[in-house]
Amino acid sequence: MAEDVNKTPAQDKQPDKGRRDALKTLATVPVLGALAYGVYQKKKDALRGRNISDVFQVGNAQAQYLEPVKDGKQIRLGIIGFGIRGKDLLRAAGFAEPSWIDTVIEAHRKNKKDTNYEQYMAQDDLNVVVNGVCDIFDKYGEAAQLAGSNIRREGSNGKFGPAPKRYRTYKELLAADDIDAVIIAAPDHWHSTMAMDAARAGKHVYCEKPLSWTVPETYMVRQAIKETGVVFQLGHQGRQTDCYQKAAEIINKGLLGDVNLIEVCTNRNSPNGAWVYDIIEGASPQTIDWKQFEGNPDRIKEYMDYMTKNGLERYIGPDERDKFSLERFFRWRCWWDYSTGLSGDLLTHEYDAVNQIMHVGIPHSATSSGGVYFYKDGRTVPDVLQTVFEWPDRDLSMLYSATLSSTRERGKVFMGHDASMEVSNMLAITVDRDSTRYAEKIAQGIIPTDTPFYTYVPGQNSTDSVTSPTELYFAKRGLLYTYVNGRRYDTSHLHIREWLECIRQGKTPSCNIDRAFEEAMTAHMGTRAYLEGRTMYWDKDKEEIVRGEKA
Repeated sequence: MAEDVNKTPAQDKQPDKGRRDALKTLATVPVLGALAYGVYQKKKDALRGRNISDVFQVGNAQAQYLEPVKDGKQIRLGIIGFGIRGKDLLRAAGFAEPSWIDTVIEAHRKNKKDTNYEQYMAQDDLNVVVNGVCDIFDKYGEAAQLAGSNIRREGSNGKFGPAPKRYRTYKELLAADDIDAVIIAAPDHWHSTMAMDAARAGKHVYCEKPLSWTVPETYMVRQAIKETGVVFQLGHQGRQTDCYQKAAEIINKGLLGDVNLIEVCTNRNSPNGAWVYDIIEGASPQTIDWKQFEGNPDRIKEYMDYMTKNGLERYIGPDERDKFSLERFFRWRCWWDYSTGLSGDLLTHEYDAVNQIMHVGIPHSATSSGGVYFYKDGRTVPDVLQTVFEWPDRDLSMLYSATLSSTRERGKVFMGHDASMEVSNMLAITVDRDSTRYAEKIAQGIIPTDTPFYTYVPGQNSTDSVTSPTELYFAKRGLLYTYVNGRRYDTSHLHIREWLECIRQGKTPSCNIDRAFEEAMTAHMGTRAYLEGRTMYWDKDKEEIVRGEKA
């Protein structure tokens, strides 16, 4: 059986002699991230002699990642979908469009703090080759070929390798005998269909989140992956975030006390953040294969059956699926006809982080509310959404709160009886003034309750290299970069690297099909609760979503 690379806190290692010497003046205060450690040193005189080891101990072990094997077998890749996320994922695998290289070089020339080019060029060589690409928009398909040929990561004036073959349909790509594994970055309504077909064709699968568009296909894709034994990774790159591993250690040690409430959120306030993406020049019925975009007939039937049987016709359309629309092609996330909405797109990142940290599994219930309150542009998915998930067996609730018309800062907060922990691209713990665990230290003035008591910063000191509000949103949540042994890495790169190494080493990725199934069913519960206006429940024994009474 394959070894699972799900991360658990590693055994604490003794610091080297230089580190031990540096820590002498800190007594037993926990080791922090590089920057926080430097800040802490400035305060060491005020803290000298204050011992908190009896109530608070955090190890100094580095985050653990699956290391590549030397001289591993080259893996032959295909990519399906080369839109916004497809471009990101192929870059993460080591293949960038020359025009993107030009852009980051120029950005660095204008601003020396922008190190995207330097970091990209230092990205690990994953020992892969791109042999096939598929996109139903000609411009994207041609761009994918050019990126796949950019084997030296050069700009427009570079020397390129052979161009990968462009396939007009994804099934033709899956039939190719020179492709071992595929990256799926198509719209949501194609994810499970393509993943199932890829698995049955013997191709290993990296599928962008969410796992599924309909509930019935969620069971089918899990079955296909398990029956074929291919290596499957769902695209939740947060699985590679350093802070999430540290957060899991802190909760496992009981340093927050009993955690009964978690708040996670989405806050954006730009058209791009609300999925109003640019319409690309040159797009037309002649350059886009609209028939392929419409979706798999079986999946469409599942969707239509659910919507019509539950009186949800107002959420269908308003355009017929066979009507060509540039808005729908580029901004498909705005319509339930293709999308999983806030639940599938952004809630899933937050849920998967909580599942990674606390192993919560599928919730007992979900209750949702919200609506289209700001973007009156014909969309059917809400731009404001609240969903409460309950795990009564864990004495735990999680609130997801989202708006696409405000950038107010809100974090991912784990609230315990003794302390609260906010997790993003860093980690901060604030002790509760009514804590039991820390009561004596609070009374002695050793531990404050009005400011963070413990901060962990894994090497990151700024977000000045991000270039859009959407990127900033992901950066602050630890979904763009993390740090390994002091070196900054793209989390998507690490996530794809883990998948490839699991193929080579016969292991199971951290966001495998079981975690993907949990993610999908959790999102579907939230979506159905919103659409139907009732609480949804999960029947563990039957593995099915059960309706509650209407609100």
